[in-house]
Amino acid sequence: MSLKSTAMNITAPVIPAHWQIRAVHRFLKIKNTLFKGPYVPTFVESPLPEVDTLAIEDIDVSSPFLFRQKKWQSYFKRLRDECPVHYQKNSPFGPFWSITRYDDIVFVDKHHDLFSAEPIITLGRTPEGLEIETFIAMDPPKHDEQRKAVQNVVAPKNLKEMEGLIRQRTREVLDELPVGQPFDWVKTVSIELTARMLATLLDFPYELRHKLVYWSDVSTASPETTGGKVDSDEIFAAAADAGKHFVKLWHDKAAQRAAGQEAGFDLISLMQANEETKDMVKRPMEFMGNLTLLIVGGNDTTRNSMTGGVLALNQFPDEFTKLKENPALIPNMVSEIIRWQTPLAYMRRIAKQDVELNGKTIKKGDKVVMWYASGNRDERNIDQPDTFIIDRKGARNHLSFGFGVHRCMGNRLAELQLRILWEELLQRFDDIQVLSEPECVQSNFVRGYSKMMVQLTERKKIGRAHV
Repeated sequence: MSLKSTAMNITAPVIPAHWQIRAVHRFLKIKNTLFKGPYVPTFVESPLPEVDTLAIEDIDVSSPFLFRQKKWQSYFKRLRDECPVHYQKNSPFGPFWSITRYDDIVFVDKHHDLFSAEPIITLGRTPEGLEIETFIAMDPPKHDEQRKAVQNVVAPKNLKEMEGLIRQRTREVLDELPVGQPFDWVKTVSIELTARMLATLLDFPYELRHKLVYWSDVSTASPETTGGKVDSDEIFAAAADAGKHFVKLWHDKAAQRAAGQEAGFDLISLMQANEETKDMVKRPMEFMGNLTLLIVGGNDTTRNSMTGGVLALNQFPDEFTKLKENPALIPNMVSEIIRWQTPLAYMRRIAKQDVELNGKTIKKGDKVVMWYASGNRDERNIDQPDTFIIDRKGARNHLSFGFGVHRCMGNRLAELQLRILWEELLQRFDDIQVLSEPECVQSNFVRGYSKMMVQLTERKKIGRAHV
């Protein structure tokens, strides 16, 4: 634990977390005015070179424009074919190894004894002063203890109970969509549904639900972390606002329990009921880190898969016809969407010792990046990997949720949300036409969309029976 975290923990009972975050921000602004602060890369978009014009050692897949400029498939294919364990020594994020083949990624992901998730799972570093602690970036046993505290929120029993509410809120959003008129699918459907789901998981004030999406977006969009474009002032302001609301929510829940109310199955209540996390609010950076992790996990993955699925069916219209003819394919299609989209492009690890992998020696302390986006397109393991096939055999065997102890805790919830969305969409619409190329976010981590204009064609039918 850092000195800063220790100091914040000691003062947490008397100085609220959001005040502490603002104080850290002010201190750093003064310090960095007087003295040179840590290096923060600057990214200005320009066309990336074609991969076949580059020497193998010069290929850098850390660019935050790689996905936006649609160069990622060619870049990763060359690495998979010629140098599947690839060392880039001159990236803006420092030197790192790229692991690009499916089997090698599974090996790294499963071997937490050889590769550490600490201190962060992104390619870059956390902005100075916001070095939060999250269980996804912890190794066992601490990882296991903290994950156990919240994983019941997505237990099968709770998912079954949540299904009705998810369907209700999905119907509310879809029933308000304009038919025959262009609108932004990302803002109107993907973000709105995600905000409603996050508010449900946290039992967060419903009228403030869009704050959750905003905080999640900002937390993964700094230049030094993922090559994003959100500056430190905005990140600190968002962190302070999130800290204020999350701490209030924690104390409100504690007061309800003290008054004799039965504890719910929201994330805060589950933390309070667990011995390892019952006092987490007294550890502000850890508290903020884990709640940020949970909202990012519930935001980026499901939200961008909601958009990616519509895009995929537009690019492969025969699959949309197949889907309308056989809606029973929806569960399998959901897995194919998550593979095809791969909403989080990678996870980072640090080698705990020297490791031989595919003929290369990864040294102790080296940064290792598992490129899920590449592994999900590996021809050695997946037939026609660039093609979207809704009845693909073994569709759930994708990499998007990871493997081993860090496998995505909310994978079943994500699948449930997407399944319900497509069940309800097919009840209402014959076509969802993408009108123009979607706008993609600037990031090497999130394979996400900021805008996608669509137009709906209403389904012609007599009456409608909901699924």
